[in-house]
Amino acid sequence: MPSQPSQEHPQPTVTSDARQLTEAVTRLRRALRSSIRTEYPWEALPMAQVELLQVLAEHSPARTGDLAARQRLAPSTVSTLVGQLMAGGLITREVDPNDRRASVVSLTDAGRAELASWTQAHERRLDAALGALSEKDRTKVRAALPALFRLVEHLDETAE
Repeated sequence: MPSQPSQEHPQPTVTSDARQLTEAVTRLRRALRSSIRTEYPWEALPMAQVELLQVLAEHSPARTGDLAARQRLAPSTVSTLVGQLMAGGLITREVDPNDRRASVVSLTDAGRAELASWTQAHERRLDAALGALSEKDRTKVRAALPALFRLVEHLDETAE
């Protein structure tokens, strides 16, 4: 005879806010990645490279170790990404003016243009999807944005 959950120890709810948000974010990222391929070829700029360019757009110039810490990646992974982006002419490496023993990386004009192109393609795809929603749903999405940004800030704080 199968055992039933006891009243003293109820089973956790599978529809918790955290689980639903995880599912929504995961599905949104997957949908964005696959839909963007129709307009912006995946091979042109893989997501790991996009994320590094995004960080550099906000914090440039930066040392590789700082980039690794910001992205919570191994320094060797970031070094590999830096090498790929340098080979593509999207970033440059220079001597750190504050410590001549170290180097910093920065976006090139081509890197800024490539990131802008990728961002615009994503915005067009999202704009089309938002346009397919009812006004009521678009209003709900807009209303959720400030709370989502605060959630990101809280996650960033707890990760540090």
